[in-house]
Amino acid sequence: MNFNDFFCPDSIAVIGAAREEGKVGRIIFDNINNSGFKGKIFPVNPKAKDISGHKCYSSIRDIPQDVQLAIIVIPAQYISKTLEECSEKGIKYAIIISAGFKETGVKGAKREKRLLEKARNYGIRILGPNCLGMIDSQCPLNASFSANMPSKGRIGFISQSGALLTSVLDWAKASKIGFSKVVSLGNKADMSESDLFEAWVDDPNTDVITAYIEGVVSGKDFIRISSKVSKKKPVIIIKSGNTDAGARAVSSHTGTLAGSNKAYDAAFKQAGIIRANTVKDLFDYGRAFSYQPLPEGKRVAIITNAGGPGIMATDACEINGMQLAGFNNGTIEKLRDFLPSAANLYNPVDVLGDALSDRYRKTLEIVLEDSNVDAILILLTPQAMTEDLETAKAIVEVMENSSRKITVMTSFMGGDEVKKGINYLLKRKIPNFDIPEDAVDTLRVMTGQKDWIEEKPYPIVEYSVDEEKVKEVFDMCRSEGRLELGEIEARKILEAYGVRVPRAKVARDIEEAKKIAKDIGYPLVLKIVSPNILHKTDVGGIKVGIEDEKELEENYDDILFNVNRYMPGANISGILVQEMVKDKKETIIGISEDPQFGPMIMFGLGGIYVEVLKDVSFRIAPISGKIAREMISEIKTIKLLKGTRGETPSDIESIADVLLRMSQLVTDFPEIMEMDINPLFVKKQGEGSIAGDARIRIGG
Repeated sequence: MNFNDFFCPDSIAVIGAAREEGKVGRIIFDNINNSGFKGKIFPVNPKAKDISGHKCYSSIRDIPQDVQLAIIVIPAQYISKTLEECSEKGIKYAIIISAGFKETGVKGAKREKRLLEKARNYGIRILGPNCLGMIDSQCPLNASFSANMPSKGRIGFISQSGALLTSVLDWAKASKIGFSKVVSLGNKADMSESDLFEAWVDDPNTDVITAYIEGVVSGKDFIRISSKVSKKKPVIIIKSGNTDAGARAVSSHTGTLAGSNKAYDAAFKQAGIIRANTVKDLFDYGRAFSYQPLPEGKRVAIITNAGGPGIMATDACEINGMQLAGFNNGTIEKLRDFLPSAANLYNPVDVLGDALSDRYRKTLEIVLEDSNVDAILILLTPQAMTEDLETAKAIVEVMENSSRKITVMTSFMGGDEVKKGINYLLKRKIPNFDIPEDAVDTLRVMTGQKDWIEEKPYPIVEYSVDEEKVKEVFDMCRSEGRLELGEIEARKILEAYGVRVPRAKVARDIEEAKKIAKDIGYPLVLKIVSPNILHKTDVGGIKVGIEDEKELEENYDDILFNVNRYMPGANISGILVQEMVKDKKETIIGISEDPQFGPMIMFGLGGIYVEVLKDVSFRIAPISGKIAREMISEIKTIKLLKGTRGETPSDIESIADVLLRMSQLVTDFPEIMEMDINPLFVKKQGEGSIAGDARIRIGG
C-alpha cells in the first residue's frame, strides 16, 4: 500500500471533532489545522454545524468528496460501525485514538479482535487503537493530540507509549533534535513497528529509524524485516519491560506479552538493530547518524585543551574497542611547527588550556589530512580564555571547506559557559556530547553499523538428517502420555541429527552390566533409566568414574538403593552403562521457546560457569555458521576453550557444528519446547564433541 497517502494525505476526516476546546477531538482538529497541512480537513460531528470555521458533517457519508485518512476519536463501542462507513467512503487508512480495547482487559481484547477483523475485511489499515496519532514534519501534518510540532529533521521515531512520545517531543525541542516522522503505535492491533520500518526504508526524508517498544507481535517477521531495513538505514531501539516487574507493567499497560530480555538481545543482534539503554542514548545515536557520515574504521584522533578529558576519552576508546589513531610523521612535524612546546603532539593532541579558536582550527586542519584518522573527537573545557563560540565556528568552517568528509564529534563540557558554542555546532550538524565517553560510545555504534552493512549474508546450513526417526520417537512418547523424553529417547534424537553420543547400553541386572562394561571398557558412567526421573543427580541416580568391576557392583547397587529411597514408585527400565569421556571441557547447549521469537539457543561452559557465573550467549533459531561462532566467542571464558598456559585448544569448530545441528532440529520440529545437552563434552582440537546427557520436552 502507498503509505504516502497515510503520512501526507490530500484529505482528512476527523470523526469525533469536538466544539469544546480542551477535548481530544478538538485538540487534534486544531493541531491539523495549525500545522500547515495543505490538504482538506472535514470535521465529523452530528451535534455541530461548524468547527473553527470548517463545515461540520453529521456522518462521513455526507462528505461530498473522497477522503484518504480518517482520524477516529469517539467511544470504543461505536467505532466498528464507523469503520463500516469509512469502507463505504473508500477510505484506506484510519488512526484510532480512542481507548477501551485490549489495554482494558479481556472484554476490550475481544472488541479489538472484532475491530481488526472488520478492518481487514474492508481493506482499511489501522494505526492504534489507544494511540496519540502521528506527525509528519515534512508534509507538514500534526495528526495527533501532542502540543509540540517537532522541527524538521532526518530521524523517524516510533513509540508504543503515547505519554513517552509527548515527553520525547518536548525534550527534543529543548535539545534541538528534529524529526521526519513521529508515530504513536498504541495497541498495535494492525500497524506495527515492522510496517513502519518497511515504509521508511525508502523514505527520502528519513535517514535514521528510532523506536521505543514494549514488545513485538510477530518475532520472526520482526527479525526478517528489520534485517533488510537495517542494511540500508540504522535502526535504533530502546526496549522496556526487561525485568520481571517491567514485563508485568508492560502487560498491564498495552496488553503486550513481553518476551525475555535475552531473546530481544539475541533478536536485535541478528537483525542488525542497535539497542539503546536510555532515551538519551537513543537520540545521541540518532542525531549522530543523521548528522555525520559513518567512520571508515575505528581509528580516532582526539583534540583537547585539557589533559583529564583527553585521558577519559582515551580510556573510553579502549573500553569500546576503538583505537587511538597513530599519526604519520608529517602530521607530527606540522603540529610541532605551531603548537607551544608544552603541548602534546601525539594522540590525544593537547592544545593546552590557553588555546584560542585559531589553535583549534589549525590543529583540526592538520589532523584532518592524516589518512590514518577515521574519526575526530574534539574536546573543550571552559577556561578563562576559552572561546567556545569562535571555536565552534572554526570547527564548522574547517569541515565545510574540507574535501575529506569524515566523522567529527565534539564534547564541549560544561553548561552556560559553552552553551553558545554547543548550539552553533548542533545547528550545523556537528553532534555534541556532554561527556567524552558518550561520544566514543556513539562512535562504537556507528562503526558497528558500518560493519553490519558490509557484512555478507551467510546461508543457513542444512544437514542430511533422519527426520522420520525423530517423528517416530515423538509419536511414541505422546502415545504413552509423555512429553518429557528420557535419556534413551533423547540419544536417539541426537543420533538422528548427527550428534555424537558416548557408547552406551541399558543393563537390566548387574550381570548384564558387567558384560556391557567389558565391551565398552573402563572407566564408566552409570545412570538410572526411568521415564519418571529426568534429573538423575537429585535422586542419586548417576555415578561417574567407575574404574573396575568391583566399583561397578558397588555403584550399581547404590543407584538402585538411592532411587528406591527417593522415588519408590518410579518405573525403572534399567541402568545405562556408558563410556566415560576423558580429556575434555564441559559445555552446555540449551533450547527454550520464547513467546515472541520462537526457539532460542543458548551456549556456555558447563558446571559453575553456567550455574553461578551465567556465562552464556543466546541467539534465535535458525542460525548460520557465523552466528554459531559468534555465540561461542561471546562467552567471557572463551580463553578456557582456546587453551591457556600451553594447553591444547578445544575443538571449537565441533561446538559450532552441534549448535547448527540443534538449530536445524528445533526449526524442523517447532514442538520442541525445551532441550538441554548438558554436558556437551568438547575434546581437543580435531577430536570433536560428544553429548554426555540430554533432556527434551515437547508440546502436546
